[in-house]
Amino acid sequence: MFKPKSNLIQELQLRGYIHQCTNIEELDKLASKKKITAYIGFDCTAESLHVGSLIQLMLIRILQKNGHQVIVLLGDGTSKIGDPSGKDKSRQLLEEKEIKNNSQNIKKNIEKFTIKDTGVKKIKFLYNSLWLDNINYINFLRTYGKNVSVNKMLAMDSISERLKREQPLSFLEFNYMVIQAYDFVQLNNRENCEVQFGGSDQWGNITAGIDLIRRINKKEVFGITTPLITTSSGDKMGKTNKGAIWLSEKLLSSNGYWQFWRNVDDKDVRKFLKIFTDLKIEDINNLKNNSTSEINNNKKILADEVTNLCHGKNIADSFIIKKNKLIKGIEAFKIVSLNKKIIQSNSEARRLIRGGAIKFNGKIITDETKIFFKKDFKENKIKVSAGKKNHFVIKII
Repeated sequence: MFKPKSNLIQELQLRGYIHQCTNIEELDKLASKKKITAYIGFDCTAESLHVGSLIQLMLIRILQKNGHQVIVLLGDGTSKIGDPSGKDKSRQLLEEKEIKNNSQNIKKNIEKFTIKDTGVKKIKFLYNSLWLDNINYINFLRTYGKNVSVNKMLAMDSISERLKREQPLSFLEFNYMVIQAYDFVQLNNRENCEVQFGGSDQWGNITAGIDLIRRINKKEVFGITTPLITTSSGDKMGKTNKGAIWLSEKLLSSNGYWQFWRNVDDKDVRKFLKIFTDLKIEDINNLKNNSTSEINNNKKILADEVTNLCHGKNIADSFIIKKNKLIKGIEAFKIVSLNKKIIQSNSEARRLIRGGAIKFNGKIITDETKIFFKKDFKENKIKVSAGKKNHFVIKII
């Protein structure tokens, strides 16, 4: 079995980040000798990324921690075409104004995850419209088109699977692979970029760029893809019956995001801690995982860590209420008013309380008129559970 020497490839292997890699032994040697420049591209076809992109954002952090330079390429140019990879039909073509708005929002998503410490190389953000918007089509075909094999393109999964399903594939989309390969050429020329990484569905696009650089620039570059993360039940990570788990707080509250991670399957907790947090591998391996309480504690660690990375705060800081003077100057709190922060309406709160679905500090509350005093709060905090899957910490300020 291949045993990497570089800290970068060692950590990527340990955490489960590598699905495919071109010539991993040579890349490992390169990363051992010097700091590399790597890039990942994000098309701007939605107003936010979701957790399906989270593994790539965590890979960015690992590259940064190991001293390497990361380029994030925002595909405001390629978004005008649309990537056919994994799609049954053509994407809806977006207007430039919408693409620009999406690119700004996605940049904000990504910036939240980058390391900004002194001494760590900052992320470079570039836009591929810089070189795509004014391409001379005839010159492009003569220089690059002659170096791209249609036979290879037809064999790529992103194309062949679409054709096997007899789904229409426009000539516009067929060009996407060549255009993304051209992005890699441009970054190799402009930034001496040597590695492209992305999701497993990008393998064909990445290898097309590697081949084009080999033919045009006579250089050896590399590609890495991350695995498609699925849950223990086989479901695609981040897809729920309520829709995508967005990284933007505008589309999904920090509480909703925390709850998603708090409620993952018991079997997935350790794997997700390795992939989606900065916790050390040895610390994750040392977590006790034998009892229900230990598993629940690990789930809370997972939820706290990933929410802190995405939203810059732990969920405990998301539920803050101000002290109210109620009975003769005594600080007290009505249970229903607390639940306004957690549950949609007072009537729903009352229904849950009557049904014994609300716990405060682990104790079932059945009296909807019950008043809590300051002495009931430990360190100005109280733990609230609404049903089996919704858990909160309310902090008094």
